[in-house]
Amino acid sequence: MPLTPRRRPRTPAALPTPPIPGSRFPGSRLLRFRLTRHRKAALLASAVAVCLVAAAAPAEPLGVGDRIFPNLGNPGYDVAAYDLSFTYPGTNDKPLQAVTTIDAWTTADLERVNLDFAHGTVRSVEVDGRPAAFTSAGEDLVVTPEQPLAEGSWTRITVRHTSDPVSAKDRQGGWVRTSDGLAMANQADVAHLVFPCNDHPSDKARFTFRITAPNGYTAVANGLPVRKERVGGNTTWTYRTQHPMATELAQVSIGHSAVLHRAGPHGLPVRDVVPEADRKALEPWLAKTPDQIAWMEGKVGRYPFETYGVLMAQAATGFELETQTLSLFEKRLFTEPAFPKWYLESIMVHELSHQWFGDSVTPRSWSDVWLNEGHATWYEELFAEETAHRPMADRMKAAYGASDRWREAGGPPARPKPPAAGQKIGIFRPNIYDGAALVLYALRQEIGRPAFERLERIWVREHRNTTATTTDFVQLASAVSGRDLTGFLQPWLYGDKTPPMPGHPDWKPVAAAKTAEPPKRR
Repeated sequence: MPLTPRRRPRTPAALPTPPIPGSRFPGSRLLRFRLTRHRKAALLASAVAVCLVAAAAPAEPLGVGDRIFPNLGNPGYDVAAYDLSFTYPGTNDKPLQAVTTIDAWTTADLERVNLDFAHGTVRSVEVDGRPAAFTSAGEDLVVTPEQPLAEGSWTRITVRHTSDPVSAKDRQGGWVRTSDGLAMANQADVAHLVFPCNDHPSDKARFTFRITAPNGYTAVANGLPVRKERVGGNTTWTYRTQHPMATELAQVSIGHSAVLHRAGPHGLPVRDVVPEADRKALEPWLAKTPDQIAWMEGKVGRYPFETYGVLMAQAATGFELETQTLSLFEKRLFTEPAFPKWYLESIMVHELSHQWFGDSVTPRSWSDVWLNEGHATWYEELFAEETAHRPMADRMKAAYGASDRWREAGGPPARPKPPAAGQKIGIFRPNIYDGAALVLYALRQEIGRPAFERLERIWVREHRNTTATTTDFVQLASAVSGRDLTGFLQPWLYGDKTPPMPGHPDWKPVAAAKTAEPPKRR
């Protein structure tokens, strides 16, 4: 069941007035009270009693109630911006020194602030420049400021900590150790193994990255470069995003890398990050990106961000990942190809299409992840159909044959089964990839190609830079088609069995058949 939408300011003008320095009443003038001595004493006694009660209550992990990850995210505040500073020691088997600064608006009165954070040592915490107490509870860092935070106030939390690139025994993800440094793979729920955060896609924010590494390394992150400073034996790179981003989409690359630049449509800056030794071999693949962007723009409209590019990492991740403005790929996928050229190009388009579906328009809950993967798979297949003459209908017929089995194993597309313990990326099953693309195919069959294509463009335009739900999609599809599609889409999205495919009464479920496993994409 989708989360209740959190009211999030969409523009700076909608935000409350920033606090007056020294005031605990943001946006208002300081009120002056003349209190009697007895009145002051009573208030002091009351405050002491509240503090004692708060101190007595044990810290506990919280969550925003996600059906898939119930302990992920935290209520009571809305992050506006992260400022992340990492100092790389020159080896990827030792912790990085880090400082995470979080600017947020409180959405409730808070005596404590819970942040998602695990797998690092916290040195200190400050709230609004004042030292704050902190402890751990589950995978939460629980912060107790000197004074409670009032609803509607602007607050800054600064955490000095380490960030450990060596994975815990029972937990993979976060930092990815490459042959020459590090990259990030935070999906679905492991950004908080790297930095303290509100680690749920419903709370998007802008990011600034400051990465310090020994001279000879190159650091790249989401967004555009702001500055590069060399001091002694170290260099610091600063990057900043121009659009809000979910924590699971953060990316930092540190390595002996070449950064290659080219122009995309409308002069869009395209930068790719590859191992220096492989730049010549990878160039033919990198050169395809501008045309792929132009192809996607022809389908759904203007590219939504300030830059794009691919990060080809020397690492065995077992998947590719749509980190915002800088998609992550395994380098060996292109230098040791085990799959046809047309298929690899379609995988590149899969991750590119996520920049619209998943990054710009982000799922409000993890049950809505089919909106990401179904659309990315759709455009992957459409690209293969149009450029490699691989009919989408053939792949959709095969998906229809397997759909009942996928639903039994992983749940229907819009209600995926929670992952097994220790297998949190287990939500990325075929039911939310080809199974979800099958839902879109059925919808196009039902409402016709012109209405479907109009729906896709309106969807990414109306929900740009925000979060959205399955209900939002059904409502928009109904509005665009001119009729209520709830009854049609309900069994496709939530049913245990796959409904009949419009226009294809001959399509039937088929028994399982073993096939070669393609590279995983997210």
